[in-house]
Amino acid sequence: MDYLEPLFWLALLKIIWINVLLSGDNAVVIAMACRSLPDKMRRTGMILGAAVAVGMRIVFTAIIAVLLGLPWLRIVGALALMYIAVDLVLPEEGEESGVAGHDNLWRAVGTIAVADLVMSLDNVVAIAAVADGNWTLIIIGLVISIPMIIAGAALIMGLLARFPFLVWAGAALLGWVAGEMFVSDIKVLDYFGEAMVHHYEYAAAAAGAVIVLGTGWALSRLKGSHAAGPHGT
Repeated sequence: MDYLEPLFWLALLKIIWINVLLSGDNAVVIAMACRSLPDKMRRTGMILGAAVAVGMRIVFTAIIAVLLGLPWLRIVGALALMYIAVDLVLPEEGEESGVAGHDNLWRAVGTIAVADLVMSLDNVVAIAAVADGNWTLIIIGLVISIPMIIAGAALIMGLLARFPFLVWAGAALLGWVAGEMFVSDIKVLDYFGEAMVHHYEYAAAAAGAVIVLGTGWALSRLKGSHAAGPHGT
């Protein structure tokens, strides 16, 4: 596919559009992971997080064809994503002021990297299909999407600061994605059949959101009671 061909630019536009449509989850993760950073570090965290998100997609596209054929991969990824979603809604430690800002920044970027690695299973398939093996298309399309992801993360972060309950909504969204990913695993499809899995896909996604919210709520209460324990009596 030559650079001067209309098909090249059409494919590039398709990849950019796919990223616009599929970057909502990534923007949520970036915003949630960076919301507790010091003000001066938030922009850096968002930029690094978005760059990591795009970089992970570029790398992951190279191995997605092999990985998606392995059984249990999506199940493991779904469980990892649920863990990340629950961890993001847990209250911060009271003594966190003693932790260096640099450590906080890279911990946030690490969370973004792991979450995007898990959530990109479906996204990169669409991107790879449009690019048809053209790495120039893949890289250019994903790099262009960086400012789009940053803009989305900045908007969501502002809302999270103003409306803290939206953090739970973001966790529920991640749980929903995890539920969908769980039932799309090869083993699940083989055992239950595609027709049944498709019929209960939304129920599984909703169950993932409920599990994340329920687990996060229970752990938050438990963590809060332990924190208040020494001051009781």
